[in-house]
Amino acid sequence: MWTMTLWNQAPPLAQWAVVIGASLVGAVFDVKSRRIPNALTGPLLVGGLLWAGMVGGAAGLADAAAGCVVLAAPYILLFLLAEGGAGDAKLMGAIGAWLGLVNGLVALGTVAVCGVVLAVGFALAKRQSRRVFVNVARVACWAIFWVFARGKAPRLPKAKDMPKMPYGVAIFMGVCLAAGAVLAWRMQ
Repeated sequence: MWTMTLWNQAPPLAQWAVVIGASLVGAVFDVKSRRIPNALTGPLLVGGLLWAGMVGGAAGLADAAAGCVVLAAPYILLFLLAEGGAGDAKLMGAIGAWLGLVNGLVALGTVAVCGVVLAVGFALAKRQSRRVFVNVARVACWAIFWVFARGKAPRLPKAKDMPKMPYGVAIFMGVCLAAGAVLAWRMQ
């Protein structure tokens, strides 16, 4: 199956080394300037697509493209609907190009979990936990209405309603956890 192409490449250490390094650089930029630069995400995306094509041919390139789209999609929606960061979406898409669909889904899950944990910790540290939990409930209600009712959904919280947090840190933490999980799984 073509979606398994990058998953089946051995060893996957090069993929993970690149995305861990790039996500660390992205996290540092995000903490310092609240931006993840295009000079990082653009070459990372192109490099991931080229690498996937070299190691997996057309199937590898298709896997990288699928990983790119799937990992970027939630962050593009957050950018469009809730004024999230475009740099987060671009970084996640580039990471997906390097990891492919299977590894990318693991990374997407761990990044999301790390994002929630970091947001809660950040809110507690800033003494804004009530505001964050209200906004999380609004997002959950919006998702439920969107999926089931297809009708009027509650308003999504805007970026100005949320405490500012460098999400690049969550991306780095999630990528590190995903790398550890995938490599431990593959070593069995």
